[in-house]
Amino acid sequence: MCWLLGLMTLVLATVVVVVWRFLLVDVDDRMNRALEQETGEFSSYAETHAGDARAVAEAHLRLQYPDEYEAHLAVPATGKVLVQRSNVTYALENDRAVLGVITSSGATWGVVATPAGPFRWAKVHVVGASEMWFVTGYFEDGVHAPVHSTVRVLVLVSLAGLLIAALIAWFVAGVILAPVRMVRQAAAEITEDDLTRRIPVSGNDDVAALARQFNSMLDRLERSFRLQRQFLDDASHELRTPITIVRGHLELMGDSPTERAEVVRLCTDELDRMARLVEDLLLLVKAERPDFLRPVAVSLPELTSDIDAKLRALGDRRWVLESIAEGEAVLDPQRVTQALVQLASNAVRHTSQGSTIRFGSSVDSAVSFWVADSGPGVRDESLLFSRSTGLGLPIVKAIALAHGGAVHVRSVSGEGATFVVEVPR
Repeated sequence: MCWLLGLMTLVLATVVVVVWRFLLVDVDDRMNRALEQETGEFSSYAETHAGDARAVAEAHLRLQYPDEYEAHLAVPATGKVLVQRSNVTYALENDRAVLGVITSSGATWGVVATPAGPFRWAKVHVVGASEMWFVTGYFEDGVHAPVHSTVRVLVLVSLAGLLIAALIAWFVAGVILAPVRMVRQAAAEITEDDLTRRIPVSGNDDVAALARQFNSMLDRLERSFRLQRQFLDDASHELRTPITIVRGHLELMGDSPTERAEVVRLCTDELDRMARLVEDLLLLVKAERPDFLRPVAVSLPELTSDIDAKLRALGDRRWVLESIAEGEAVLDPQRVTQALVQLASNAVRHTSQGSTIRFGSSVDSAVSFWVADSGPGVRDESLLFSRSTGLGLPIVKAIALAHGGAVHVRSVSGEGATFVVEVPR
């Protein structure tokens, strides 16, 4: 057993060292990317804003919100150093010796020693009416602190696990080998494709407890795999529609600059909606978020026209814009667009080529948007908005409810269906 404990100790030590190095490399890589981004943003800002270098740097600094242990400095050849920093008590802007090392260096990035620990920096040299350096960087000790804390916890957990393993091995070595073999053989029959199998449990000894815990773990794994498959199915279902819209607009785009600009705007809007659609899927899997909606005052005629243009790219149907609401309303235009596109996609799937699909909006005490088709209609409305019928209609319902509104369906079997989304003004 001693050789086994020695091997476990070696493996755990190797894991700790590898994890520690991996975490440090990852943190350093993220710092380098952040520094590259900050210097790039400043360079772009300086190129697009004319004026004195100090004034440009000061204006840029006012727009910055440094990360933890990050500092942004505008270092003039002479005069006061401007600074923005977070969670750092050391006043780097007053340490002219360190700043001199940075500004005099021929490199654009590096690491310099400070009283607060190593400072990983990057700089941009601005020459104009006055000479200025924009310096951004991270204090590595602060950024690395969570890594070291994680490794310390990992070491303690590893030692505790090693000690527990030694005690358990010593206790069960000569007593429970036969029952453990039975558990191992049963566990070997369980594969990743079949998580429904369970280990038979008999008795109240440690092996029975181990089998129960293993079965409990399998229950959690099976649930996780089921949720993962459901998420993937939902994602493939929901992302297909916006991709179709973008592809349709790009394929039909003409040579007119005005038309190209409009198509670019619509496609950009769809790409933004796709990014938020992934968040919606996670929301339905987990729980509601307070930032589900981003309501703004929107023009109802413009919103209706934009939605109508997107719906027409969904399929070869006879699209009819029945009504356009007037005025403004406070709502989330992308969420409302998502709901109406989902309803129109359902209408396209349940109608044939050339069929009529009607869309419109109106305003009274509430704002109403509707999609009406001439398909087979809805036979059973009891499970219509449950996830068992797909993610689309539950998302539509969630969007309406989040606005404080509702979604209704009017349908006669064989005569089509009309879905109405109502949201308060």
